[in-house]
Amino acid sequence: MPDAATVASPTDRFFLEAMSPAFREDPYPYYERFRGSSPLLRMADTIWFALGHAEVTALLRHPGLSTDESHAATEADRTEEDPNRTRSLLFMDPPEHTRLRGLVARAFTPRRVEELRGTTQAIATELVDAMAPQSGVVDVITAFAYPLPVRVICALLGVPPEDEAIFTAWSRGIARSVDPGILRSAEIEAAIVEARQGLQAYLGDLLAARRRKPGNDLLSALAAVEADGDRISPRQIVALAQLLLVAGHETTVNLIGNGTLALLRAPDQLAVLRRSRELAGPAVDELLRFDSPVQITQRVVVEDMEVVGCPVKAGDEIMLVLGAANRDPTVFADPHRLDVARDARRHVAFGGGIHHCLGAALARMEGEIAFRTLLDRFGRIELAGTPARRPTFTLRGLESLPITLKS
Repeated sequence: MPDAATVASPTDRFFLEAMSPAFREDPYPYYERFRGSSPLLRMADTIWFALGHAEVTALLRHPGLSTDESHAATEADRTEEDPNRTRSLLFMDPPEHTRLRGLVARAFTPRRVEELRGTTQAIATELVDAMAPQSGVVDVITAFAYPLPVRVICALLGVPPEDEAIFTAWSRGIARSVDPGILRSAEIEAAIVEARQGLQAYLGDLLAARRRKPGNDLLSALAAVEADGDRISPRQIVALAQLLLVAGHETTVNLIGNGTLALLRAPDQLAVLRRSRELAGPAVDELLRFDSPVQITQRVVVEDMEVVGCPVKAGDEIMLVLGAANRDPTVFADPHRLDVARDARRHVAFGGGIHHCLGAALARMEGEIAFRTLLDRFGRIELAGTPARRPTFTLRGLESLPITLKS
């Protein structure tokens, strides 16, 4: 009798393998097996995959594609609209997306990000100082990669330091919501709902306090934004803050963790970075390219059309495999080799088009400070055991990364 993998559809087989330990450890050879001559790879009747850099780049910017899953033809994506839930900016289309993102940009400015540089450096220094006296093995995820971004996001939003731990727990719960539905069990769904409700209630209370007594934080700035009589509603501000926590925190944890592991596994490149600290900033783009914190994003076809030379129908879902696009040999020479001196700015780790990551500048700044501070503080950093991958697909990161440190 054939086993489940034999009779499963291509999509089912892909996602079954996507949760295997071997795939989580290194999905890139698997992507190469799927990479072919066709611009789009049909995985099921209504599901396509795009793996090439040219195709992914074009589809990220295609005006006829939507991020709103309610347009999808699959029954799994047809969910009842929750009247108490505000849609995320991530899943909005123009003109609603254009309006809200424009208002957000008035508060989440480059100047606000730059003002966080000193705070970020102080947090990074405090964390490495706490790591230095520890003898034996240190888990760099727990000790550094996780607390740094969550403390920065809390500083950005004006969350009191004593509440950072509960923010971390909520963030981990909500992070599973960006995985495809086929990968989420009933227990995971329940944990997502619980985390989302807890975070929404907390942020709602915090926003109410900031509206009564504004501070120098993003929540206060969002509440004060007005353009031509238009404002961001309290529910939208809470949804935006929730998006920042997950999209801005979880991905940066993965950038630091994945990047540290990549450097430890390429000691020649770690040595280059030690000799040339000015590469710390540009190297962040190469680390994002080499092992992307976000592996996949989705677009939904809203009307029958042709995209990248392939006919698609309304309701079709196109999975844009960012991790595969970032290893495309037609764009990046020797793509499976880490090269911290490479000009990797064409990577698609931050997406593209109107949904290009709003927090890209913040992530780059945090990554640069994180890697520079680790190298400045420790003369030797070595892998001390087997890293453990997180059980997620869309967000690719590490659960633990044991290292030894010497000043």
